[in-house]
Amino acid sequence: MIYAQRADLENPRHAQAVVELLNGYAIDPMGGGEPLSAFTQANLVNELRSRPTAHIVLGFVDNEPAGLVNCFEGFSTFACKPLLNIHDVTVASQHRGKGLSSVMLDKVEEIARELGCCKLTLEVLEGNTIAQAAYERMGFAGYELGELSGRAMFWQKKLA
Repeated sequence: MIYAQRADLENPRHAQAVVELLNGYAIDPMGGGEPLSAFTQANLVNELRSRPTAHIVLGFVDNEPAGLVNCFEGFSTFACKPLLNIHDVTVASQHRGKGLSSVMLDKVEEIARELGCCKLTLEVLEGNTIAQAAYERMGFAGYELGELSGRAMFWQKKLA
């Protein structure tokens, strides 16, 4: 049985699954190839609990946590409505190919609709063609305002 639900970060099983699944993602080449720091592992759940705009979805296979989606509310000034940014999507390697990411993203869309969001956003690496195909099947597409302006690019500036 495959299903997804909102994570209850007060539930020790859910809290542990969030850290373990995110660490598994971090270790994966598409997550950077290095484990989460000890600091992150020790503090992640408390930090997520303190953020009311964080929405965490866990995916389950046979009642065992097998996937994770971390989302954070943003705001579209053009639409004057909230949006939901999908920040992390991961499925444990032994459960990939079972459709769990689609089930979790359906749950995320349900949450976004409950919040009155105008859209879902996410970033995906150019080399992660498997994830790109999954997102396209779910109705996601590259963001562009028009041909003259081109596609949006995701940039970062790390702060010490």
